[in-house]
Amino acid sequence: MADIIELLRERLGEASVTLADEIESRHMSDWHVPAEPGTKPVALVRPRTPQEVSAVLAACTETRTPVVPQGGLTGLVGGATAIDGAVLLSLDRMREILELDATAGTITVEAGVPLQAIQEAADAVDLLYPLDIGSRGSCLIGGNVATNAGGNRVLRYGMTRDLVLGMEVVLADGTIVTTLNKMLKNNVGYDLKQFFIGSEGTLGVVTKVVLRLFPKPRSTATALCAFDDFDNVYAFLRRMRAGLADTMSSFEVMWPSFFEAALDKGNHRRPFAGQHAAYVLLEMMGTDPEQDGEHFEAVIGSAIEAGEVSDVVLAQSIGEADRFWAIRDMSGELDGALAPLVAFDISIETGRIAAFLDECERRCRERWSSARMYNFGHLADSNIHMFVTVEERPFPEHEIEQVIYECTQDWGGSISAEIGIGLLKRPYLAYSRSEAEIALMRRVKSALDPLNILNPTKVFEPLDIKLAAE
Repeated sequence: MADIIELLRERLGEASVTLADEIESRHMSDWHVPAEPGTKPVALVRPRTPQEVSAVLAACTETRTPVVPQGGLTGLVGGATAIDGAVLLSLDRMREILELDATAGTITVEAGVPLQAIQEAADAVDLLYPLDIGSRGSCLIGGNVATNAGGNRVLRYGMTRDLVLGMEVVLADGTIVTTLNKMLKNNVGYDLKQFFIGSEGTLGVVTKVVLRLFPKPRSTATALCAFDDFDNVYAFLRRMRAGLADTMSSFEVMWPSFFEAALDKGNHRRPFAGQHAAYVLLEMMGTDPEQDGEHFEAVIGSAIEAGEVSDVVLAQSIGEADRFWAIRDMSGELDGALAPLVAFDISIETGRIAAFLDECERRCRERWSSARMYNFGHLADSNIHMFVTVEERPFPEHEIEQVIYECTQDWGGSISAEIGIGLLKRPYLAYSRSEAEIALMRRVKSALDPLNILNPTKVFEPLDIKLAAE
């Protein structure tokens, strides 16, 4: 390994290269998936420019050394987790906001800029960068792009894929491909950026991105609604889509098990006197502060008159809206408080989600009578999150995964709605992708990374990667 170390020091300087024994433990894993015991990377490098990223990848190509790109290390499936013998390529020094064009409604940034910094830069000129996730202060935009991050506003603004206009990416051999397009319309040949968005660092390393900005909302209205029948949730969603149109920014559903656990573990004040079959956190973001609130109340009022909503609390202040969101955002705390559990990020067509969850629960309880499910998520985006726990020990993590992912496959759903595949979901890729799709993915991987140095072992099973590299 001396050759790769010498090359890296020569091209980046010693200060940008950290040897294996000195690498901080936080670089060994992402937020959720630890490295295999005994894993020892050869070095951590922290380039400052795209040219230095290019130099790193060229050196790794010359020496056949694998590379693991890293951002804020907030991922949940092991996409940035270290592997043995690899160079860890951290982009956290590339933190410059290069341009904000208020007329075009774009911001051009380096890959190491935190999401929150982009939000704040847009806000300072009365614009909005709409991507928002809980790790906003520590996740980096390059990681958001590499994982095609979703979040709470997908309903209105789309996934990260829908927010990227252009990018600069470095290929496995060190070639820098710059397509920093700022135009909404650019129909010249292939849309190359789409190869890399959501590719989890397996096809190239993103170094710069051009992002779309939007008019900053002038008003926000929030309501917490309770339902005694889940069919009424679907009716309410249809009514809100028609009545609020594209001002509806969030439609978050919580099932009773999640809602009660969130109230209990978070010591939150109970918003309703009794218990209900489902709860919806509804948010509208508008442009008319004088009329939006009245319209919001009127549309919800029509749902009450139709018998769809059993009870509702309208937020009277930002603080009260924040308290509603705090209940929904208890998912991180519950992940720890209810452990051991298995967390799922599933997509099923919206109108079948409730029935799908009933089937998942039935199958789990056939295997484990103690099975409990805590369900919540972005119903209008067809995305549901599930925590599944059982009392049996040793905890049957992989068996639970098998049950839920088999059910997802049977129902034609996706095993990953917004957090990617990485290491954690790699064994189940074929549950949501056909043989033909996986073969095509391997061909793309082989074309862009023929030596298989970019984030190997991620997304594909090892056998599949070997076949792709041959």
